[in-house]
Amino acid sequence: MTSPYDYADASQWRGTTILSVRKNGKVIIIGDGQVSAGNTVMKGNARKVRRIAGGEVITGFAGATADAFALLERLEAKLEQFPGQLARACVELAKDWRTDKYLRQLQAMLIVADKSETYVLTGNGDVVEPQDGIIAIGSGGNFAYSAALAMTEYEKDAETLARKAMAIADKICVFTNGNTVIEALDSKT
Repeated sequence: MTSPYDYADASQWRGTTILSVRKNGKVIIIGDGQVSAGNTVMKGNARKVRRIAGGEVITGFAGATADAFALLERLEAKLEQFPGQLARACVELAKDWRTDKYLRQLQAMLIVADKSETYVLTGNGDVVEPQDGIIAIGSGGNFAYSAALAMTEYEKDAETLARKAMAIADKICVFTNGNTVIEALDSKT
């Protein structure tokens, strides 16, 4: 049975923009704080970007908050099972997410990163590594992603690039606000 939730339908990802940038020795995940119910802003300062695995992994989520927390708990368990193997932990979580009757119903997406790798995880079983070190999810994800790609040649600092791209998404996407949370790690790439 396929999920009734269409992960590709951006109209279903309201209230969040999460962006990751890996550049010049840093990996950044930045997310806005807006939570919307339909056309109403419910909260403006939600924290959708966090550190897990003892601070060695940073993550951001889009979608249903409770579902995202359930997935983050499962990811932490996978990281304990496969220490230092982010790719393996993500693939194992994606397999469970795709095949487990309970997990299949969870409606969220995750961006996860450590010092070496960045991935997007979806309920479709996707574990996607960005081609150029930039990836985004959520209702304003395409705006933030496009802005970051456009500026990557001109902006050398990963955090500055991420903040500028999020500011552009905030101006375009009504489900994104300028109240951001950012986490960073030193990167091997």
